[in-house]
Amino acid sequence: MRSRINISVVGCHAEGEIGDVIIGGVLPPEGDTMMERMIAMERDHDHIRQLLICEPRGSVARHVNLIVPPISPDCAAGAIIMEPTEYVPMSGSNTICVATVLLETGMVPMQEPETRFRLDMPGGVIEVSARCEDGKCKSVTFRNAPAFASVLDGALEVEGHGTIPLDIAYGGMFFAIVDAKALGFAIEPDEARDLALLGEKIRKAAREQFEVVHPDFPNVRGVSIVQFAMPFEGSGQVTRNTCIVSPGRSDRSPTGTGTSARMAVLHARGQMKVGDELIHASIIGSRFVGRILDAQERGGRTTIIPQITGRAWITGQHSYLLDPEDPWQTGYMLSDTWGVTPTLRQ
Repeated sequence: MRSRINISVVGCHAEGEIGDVIIGGVLPPEGDTMMERMIAMERDHDHIRQLLICEPRGSVARHVNLIVPPISPDCAAGAIIMEPTEYVPMSGSNTICVATVLLETGMVPMQEPETRFRLDMPGGVIEVSARCEDGKCKSVTFRNAPAFASVLDGALEVEGHGTIPLDIAYGGMFFAIVDAKALGFAIEPDEARDLALLGEKIRKAAREQFEVVHPDFPNVRGVSIVQFAMPFEGSGQVTRNTCIVSPGRSDRSPTGTGTSARMAVLHARGQMKVGDELIHASIIGSRFVGRILDAQERGGRTTIIPQITGRAWITGQHSYLLDPEDPWQTGYMLSDTWGVTPTLRQ
């Protein structure tokens, strides 16, 4: 059996969203910061993402996380998040998967009933608290990087749908948030395809019509994900949402960065305050619990410090090989599953 590579991956999902974790066979990219490493991974080593996410080894529903040594000395590990069409500074479901895999494989020593450690992510250092019992990571709570609202009550022109009101907020990437109920949705599984199609139209329109840039990371710009949000039910009450991940599918989890972005908008509108909770339910009914830990003025804007709690489960362990005669060395994408934008950052 011949192979150019041998990549070890632990399969994992957080509340339904796949966030597999590379634990061997890939060297860390160069860079003096985790953001520089993420940029270098995309620029110089994107064949790894393509190999593992594209067919025939992967699928559009998969994310892959590369464990790397941390740059910040107080962190247990670093991670680079690879999604179907982009690299992102932060992801809630992927962070929960990474933390669970680190603990349950013994890469980070587990302490019961609680293990605390830090993860070095491109979007910042993330504080993790894991509830552990009988060798199992039962849940993960993390303190996210600051989130903020960029656009409130924007007007988006979408071909065939007229003007759609939207908010744009950063929670680890930029989200365009639209009112699902006003658009005729209830966020049910049988609406998934219609949500995906409209979500991609909204995302592409938002990227064209609204220029949003992270104040600290000039490479982080433009709307990445569209969140269809049901009306906020109040602190501690369950509110449904779904986030359309490019190139067009519903996130199976409630989306941790999306929950952070939504809380930033709700705080900006005065509907949430420090200490309040947003229990976000996904299109399949799984839940994340979001809480606003703090709010502060930073660079002329109000930011919140979000906290997210969710669960993850390991699904298997895999070794990926690549025969040197395989004609599809980095895989392939077809529009029947990959939608109309099967390329990076469109």
